[in-house]
Amino acid sequence: MANSIYNQKNVLNTEILSNLLIKYSKESEIRKWDMGASSSKDISVQVQQGNAKQLKGSQRNSMTLRVWNSNNQVGITSTSDLTSEGIKKAMRGAIDASLFGNKKESPEFSPLAKAELKEIKSTISNTHSIDQLLSILKKAEKQLIDTHQSIDSVPYNGLNESYMERIYINSDGANRHMKLSQSSIYLYAKAEEKNKKPRSAGGIRINANLEKLDIESCITETSEKLISHLNYKSIETNKYLICFTPEAFLQLISAFSSMFNARSIIDGVSLMNEDSIGKQISVPNLNISDEGLHPENVGAFSFDGEGTPTQNIKLVKKGILSNLLHSEATARKFGVEPTGHAGLGAKVSVSPDWLVVSNSESELDKDESLSIKNTLKEYILIDELSAIHSGVKASQGSFSLPFDGWIVKDGKKTSIEAATVAGDILKVLNSIVKIEKEQIVTHQGISPYIWVDNMSITGEA
Repeated sequence: MANSIYNQKNVLNTEILSNLLIKYSKESEIRKWDMGASSSKDISVQVQQGNAKQLKGSQRNSMTLRVWNSNNQVGITSTSDLTSEGIKKAMRGAIDASLFGNKKESPEFSPLAKAELKEIKSTISNTHSIDQLLSILKKAEKQLIDTHQSIDSVPYNGLNESYMERIYINSDGANRHMKLSQSSIYLYAKAEEKNKKPRSAGGIRINANLEKLDIESCITETSEKLISHLNYKSIETNKYLICFTPEAFLQLISAFSSMFNARSIIDGVSLMNEDSIGKQISVPNLNISDEGLHPENVGAFSFDGEGTPTQNIKLVKKGILSNLLHSEATARKFGVEPTGHAGLGAKVSVSPDWLVVSNSESELDKDESLSIKNTLKEYILIDELSAIHSGVKASQGSFSLPFDGWIVKDGKKTSIEAATVAGDILKVLNSIVKIEKEQIVTHQGISPYIWVDNMSITGEA
């Protein structure tokens, strides 16, 4: 790329980038600016019945530049052109945009943008060719189909290898740069038996290194789930004792993460408000934290879009809302420090990194007898929720979601043909009767099995 900010190894060069921004800002008489940039290189493959279905290779670049004019109005622009000329045009665009900036409310640099970062052991794996990925995925597809005579296809699948970089630089001397790699596999298989409806199930695995990606366990999980769904029945509409798998409970909590989001609270689209800190929102033995620095979080960056160090935050402690996720602007409004969860954009967003759910061991469960391994009571085991975007009203707390799962009686699992679970998230959190001790690592966070009593299930004939 001509006049690019990449070095000979095709890695972003922060020194060149910083010098260009200093040069163009001086030429434009701009004294205050900051910039966030990211770059990614991806290769991915999909297969169908032993043949290549889709092969993709891509490189994505993006840069967001903010400038403060002499009236402290902020202009912002974004570009994918990471050449010296592209950066120069972005500077001009941001300066022009600053004329329309809000004089009454202006973002600032994060006070932690130059603070020391916690070291993250980010492994950069050796890259592989598309042919190598294709061979691995073809083998996985065949192996999965061969696990059971009723499995006829793996209609949705993918093997991906990515390399990512993130940069934050500002005129005050902040200079952040981190890179990491990540590989993932997704298998979603379909099976059908005579005179029965087709059934499906899937699995996902993620690792920093393709060689360490646990493809075997992904195949085994997908196969075992799918086989367990072949024997299915309808269920009656009623209220049931529910057990959420770690994956399903994390899906539900993530859908209502605006409860912990200071930006959502300020915008009036959260269940919580500015006075909610310190209030009981769940049973007292529930802990929820956001741990972007957790060693199991493969995609962890050590800083956010504003250059703030990533931090582990206790959101709910013994059922009490203890902290919120903050950007620089929301932290300033609440009188606290930013937490390292901001994304740089026209409107700075806030989002969780890696949710961890646990049991507060000093508190007792309402029903100590429950256990996923030996409970004989009848209950519904919910494995995966669907239609999250359309079935969740986050600002109201309500949800109505189709799910994959089983009805379990005397320890025997029978797949549910089709059903929907509905409720209110705060009622769910206050109806938890058991939080198991063992925490399970998933691709989206960590959680134990969570038991909730008296939840509404609508069966579908």
